[in-house]
Amino acid sequence: MLIDNLQYAQFSPKIFEQMRAGGVDAVHVTIAYHESFREMILNLEQWNRWFEAHPDLIMKGTTAADVQVAHDTGRTAIFFGFQNPSPIEDDIGLIEICHQLGIRFMQLTYNNQSLLATGCYEDYDAGLTRMGKQVVQEMNRVGMVIDMSHSGDRSTLEAIEHSSRPIAITHANPAWWHPALRNKSDEVITALTARGGMLGFSIYPHHLAGGPECTLDSFCQMIAEAANRYGAQNLGIGTDLCQDQPDSIVEWMRVGRWSKMIDYGEGSASNAGFPPMPSWFEDNRHFGNIAKGLAATGMSKSEIDGIMGDNWLRFYDTSFGPAA
Repeated sequence: MLIDNLQYAQFSPKIFEQMRAGGVDAVHVTIAYHESFREMILNLEQWNRWFEAHPDLIMKGTTAADVQVAHDTGRTAIFFGFQNPSPIEDDIGLIEICHQLGIRFMQLTYNNQSLLATGCYEDYDAGLTRMGKQVVQEMNRVGMVIDMSHSGDRSTLEAIEHSSRPIAITHANPAWWHPALRNKSDEVITALTARGGMLGFSIYPHHLAGGPECTLDSFCQMIAEAANRYGAQNLGIGTDLCQDQPDSIVEWMRVGRWSKMIDYGEGSASNAGFPPMPSWFEDNRHFGNIAKGLAATGMSKSEIDGIMGDNWLRFYDTSFGPAA
């Protein structure tokens, strides 16, 4: 199986066709950053229109079995997730409603302090809030995966500890390879993988050593080292592909509605927009380059197959249903 566990592209028939050309069996797509519940519903409506218009290319995914169906029928299964808990507002009951609507991942924070936890850009990480601990329990109960990709270290470690089920960091890289604020410490990744959690490697240039000039060899050697440190069975891909998005979107992602000040994140005033992707991965047709690069490091076929999708498939199988 080939699974990309995070994209926020400007989705279109062109991209759906590229998914098929690249043999991508499943993609976890972001359907909310700062949206309210009602605004998130409008995004679901758009996806329903795409499913209706392009049934030969994409299908809605809610279970691991849907990935097999997509694979067998030559389509890509689309799984939904939130990069911020804003759609549940201050109502814990909306978690189950969102799960019933097909949401399978939710970040507890997006860079900033939320009602649930602390984002990685805050000066002080207070860990999980009282509501955050109850939200973790409710997500565990219904089968929605806790994602800590944009959270601070303390909050992430507390989420790992407090969760009764393995959690995910869907799109980030090790800080020992590239010390970006959004990348994760060895302590966090060790704790995550020790509890059966998953790390998805990001190809977003601000998360790469060397940025857009990062080489395929450097990226794949990093993955091989991570496999040595944490076990290949806990690793996958979460590209964070933002293909065809206008630069106005990255400003909205960083600033939301809470601030009148421009936040450049890991960019800068001179590099405020989306950075260009590395030449070896520009869209969904290029996953084969990663597989070849991993093979060049000496990783086994089973390890490579796991990282390219089989590990995420196993994680889906145990994570998306109600707690036993």
